[in-house]
Amino acid sequence: MTGFVIAVDGPAASGKGTVSSMLGRLYDYPVLDTGLLYRAVGVAVQSAGGNLDDAEQAAKAAAALNLNDLEDPALRTREAGECASRVAVHGPVRQALLDFQRRFAAREPGAVIDGRDIGTVIAPDAPAKLFVTATPQVRAHRRWLQLHKQDAAITYDDVLADIRVRDERDSGRAASPLVRADDAVLLDTSEMTIDQAADAARRIVEAARGRWEQSQPG
Repeated sequence: MTGFVIAVDGPAASGKGTVSSMLGRLYDYPVLDTGLLYRAVGVAVQSAGGNLDDAEQAAKAAAALNLNDLEDPALRTREAGECASRVAVHGPVRQALLDFQRRFAAREPGAVIDGRDIGTVIAPDAPAKLFVTATPQVRAHRRWLQLHKQDAAITYDDVLADIRVRDERDSGRAASPLVRADDAVLLDTSEMTIDQAADAARRIVEAARGRWEQSQPG
């Protein structure tokens, strides 16, 4: 890995996507939301009438994935998020997407990658690592505000229950569980505005960038 990779990990609705997008604009780096990869796999399996709990079916969908698939608006729905969490537990799915993500991480002069195992599995040598989080209640409220625009029948309690289930599933899976890397800087956005979170992330990355530049030969 020779480029400046920014690894942004964290649970659902923590603000990591917003932070990643801001960092991508700031440094003019491409941004990969790896959650969309899993959403795309889940939606593909479901659309084909397959079984989300079948590792082989999900792995085949993962192997056929390309970046253009991530533009589908259907990937932004609550149902797609549930599908993603279910297929992400399969080791063969994660393995199929591993090279995809690592190729993205190898881009020059750098890249921003947002997910749940970026700093631990995908890019363990990334010069900048952030673990973005917030309380389940705050994350549920954020997600509810997004989803309520699509479906007025969705309640906050339903979303909070979903968040808790996904947290347990993501943290408890055997393959690449959600965990903070030892060298990742914790960014708790529970009481931050979007601008405050973005500025805090920028300062974390700038400090890491300074250390990284000093370590470069020549």
